[in-house]
Amino acid sequence: MRVLLDACVPRGIRKSLLDHQVRTAQEMGWGDLDNGDLLAAMGDLFDALITVDQRLPQQQHLLVRSFGVVVLRARSNRLADLLPLIPMILVALSDLRAGTVTEIG
Repeated sequence: MRVLLDACVPRGIRKSLLDHQVRTAQEMGWGDLDNGDLLAAMGDLFDALITVDQRLPQQQHLLVRSFGVVVLRARSNRLADLLPLIPMILVALSDLRAGTVTEIG
């Protein structure tokens, strides 16, 4: 699966998603885009977005998107707080469908 890590997600998460093609918003040159522009830029290039932005599902119309979104809920966006969510992230990615949102944590 082609996964984009939002700018607010630490890059170290990538090491735990070895079965997926993972890029970061920064690598794509999208680190400074707001949510709407980021989602538009993703287009058909990615199958999933992983973010810690819990407001994204309420602020953006995701049903029409060609990718799914995984929202991580943790104490902070620090890698140490997100790593315990990896098993749930992997399950969520395997079940994720376009236009859907899965919240974890």
